Amino acid sequence: MSEVVKIYTDGGCRGNPGPGGWGAVLLWGEKEKRLKGSEKNTTNNRMELLAAIEGLNALKRAIPVELYTDSKYVQQGITTWIHGWKKNGWKTAGRKPVKNQDLWQRLDELMGLHDVSWHWVKGHAGDKYNELADQLANQAMDELAIK
Repeated sequence: MSEVVKIYTDGGCRGNPGPGGWGAVLLWGEKEKRLKGSEKNTTNNRMELLAAIEGLNALKRAIPVELYTDSKYVQQGITTWIHGWKKNGWKTAGRKPVKNQDLWQRLDELMGLHDVSWHWVKGHAGDKYNELADQLANQAMDELAIK
């Protein structure tokens, strides 16, 4: 069994803000796990972050992770921008409060538990698992509309 988990994530909104959903696909060897969730009033960026958080949160033990997202906001935020935000007391370079600080802090905590390599993939470009994560996010939004 492979000792690396691959996680593909996506999030979206119908309206921004508006009802949103996120999806995550976890791959470990031959095993596949699908996760999804939604919120009634949220933003695209919050759903992208939540997809990564929930994907990592589903892991039962520390393990190397290859995480794929089509969100440059998430990928650049966690690999580059977060260091300055933490140093500046969760303020941007323009001295404004960091948006989605609660989720960035949760993601940062999870980063301390796992060795995560971040990868950006172009959305809606035929990547099988990115497309599946997108479908899960849309299913979650559809289910929210029915409730």
